[in-house]
Amino acid sequence: MPDKPSPAASAPARTAYLVLGMHRSGTSALANLLALAGASLPREVMPADAHNARGYFEPWRIAVFNDRRLAAAGTSWDDPFAGLASSPADEADWLDEARRLFRSEFGRKRRPLLKDPRVSVLAGLWRQVLAAEGLAVRVLIPVRHPLAVAGSLASRDRFPPRKSVMLWCAYMLAAEGASRDLPRAFVDYDALLDDWRPQVAGAEAQLGEPLPNLTPAAGRRIDAFLSAELRRNESGGDLAALGEAGEMAAGVLNWLRAAARGETPDPAALTRAAGWLAGQKALYGDLVSPVSADRAVARTALADAEGRAAWLEQNQMELERTLNETQAIVERLGTRLEESRAAIREAAGRLDGMLAGD
Repeated sequence: MPDKPSPAASAPARTAYLVLGMHRSGTSALANLLALAGASLPREVMPADAHNARGYFEPWRIAVFNDRRLAAAGTSWDDPFAGLASSPADEADWLDEARRLFRSEFGRKRRPLLKDPRVSVLAGLWRQVLAAEGLAVRVLIPVRHPLAVAGSLASRDRFPPRKSVMLWCAYMLAAEGASRDLPRAFVDYDALLDDWRPQVAGAEAQLGEPLPNLTPAAGRRIDAFLSAELRRNESGGDLAALGEAGEMAAGVLNWLRAAARGETPDPAALTRAAGWLAGQKALYGDLVSPVSADRAVARTALADAEGRAAWLEQNQMELERTLNETQAIVERLGTRLEESRAAIREAAGRLDGMLAGD
């Protein structure tokens, strides 16, 4: 796909780009690609860290809000049954807070970009927010092998593979189910890193419109951002070794990969996996979800504090850099002013000499 300025779209005045999918599955890379191609990141972006050196490209305040909302429903982001939890009785209050947060992060931006994997299992709430704000929605869902995701979660969170694969199933099923009636695109993450242009062309075809501002300059910035370094965990391993969890994940993965190729796969595999997950919740949900929710409360408070500290530190660094640049400019201007004054004095001296000679 050659880089080209995107033609003017006939879409509504404001369109939200929503990146859904599992944690550690390429949502950050896809979000920054969209940002480089014209979508607008939130005001307070979660800073990079040791687990994602290139950045998360998501609003840390909305991520913390989502953690709190999940805890209110007795669940958490790492609960395989989070997407099946009932809404709390005060959901209207949560909706109001979510709208205020969204406006604080995006204002009246024409193409807000909302990326937080937790939105996948809270899509009902966030779709209400976007609708209330009068936004059309375009959804993009990266597809990464569940064992690669499991490898990343094992490194970061020490999760066992079976739990990670169940989480992957839960998030991908939630993302797919929440976006069926919306323009959406599935994007193969590994193929995106190999050559993003064909993948973006396929995504544009699935969405039915081009990305908002995919100029040649944007293409060069995307080239610089996407690299093999983002593929930290290969997708080797045998899903079948994980029993039913692996079998269900394999069916979902095959469906998603077919969708990413632009095909219309049979949804039977999704239905079977969703039924299996609901059955697991009936058997084990009361043993898993409350424990996850209790742990999440403390983790959310820590994430909030860390997010605030990192954001303030980042802004302090930017202010210091701006101050240093301003001081350098002032010094250069001062030097030029002194040079100008010396030139004026020299010219005045020559003029006095000429007048004296007369």
